[in-house]
Amino acid sequence: MSRYRGSVCRLCRRENLKLYLKGDRCYSDKCAIDRRTYPPGQHGQRRTRVSDYGLQLREKQKVKRLYRLGEKQFRLFFHRADAGKGVTGVALLVMLERRMDNVVYRFGFANSRAQSRQMIKHSHFLVNGAKVNIPSYQMKVGDVIEIREKSKNVQVITDSVEAVVRRGMPQWLELDKDNLKGTVKAMPVREDITMPIQENQIVEFYSK
Repeated sequence: MSRYRGSVCRLCRRENLKLYLKGDRCYSDKCAIDRRTYPPGQHGQRRTRVSDYGLQLREKQKVKRLYRLGEKQFRLFFHRADAGKGVTGVALLVMLERRMDNVVYRFGFANSRAQSRQMIKHSHFLVNGAKVNIPSYQMKVGDVIEIREKSKNVQVITDSVEAVVRRGMPQWLELDKDNLKGTVKAMPVREDITMPIQENQIVEFYSK
């Protein structure tokens, strides 16, 4: 599977939106999108007309990059959402929010979703008392994520938890900061996703 190895700040600039891909740096005055508010590359400052297809593509790319997924994996999530009940676009976003790597990031146990995924693969977390090392694991109501005892003193985790106040905690999650434990209180709904996303554009993109 291909993996993007370039600067993630270029991704934010390309989508013209702060995707918070670099943790604390995104909240500082060093954030690239705050310093250069135009797309990267030698033609970044040109004024261009964007077609309907271009708008749909950019929306798909924005959400894919926000959750740090590859094209094949993102398309698979779309087909699952399309085959299920309810509105396809909303179902897609809910499934992405329920991913374990996203939930760990939301709890503040990691500075970014990429870091969260790496830590999950290294078995730093337990779900309902059992080891889970699959970043795409779909969390359910009542599931409890906690940090393994031997990982509670990892500096990256403790620093990240202290900084979670900046990001805020979604209403469908509950964090026990003292015990480094988080509980899924409810399923996320569309209103819980505050990023400016037009999911209908993604549905139109894949429906062609």
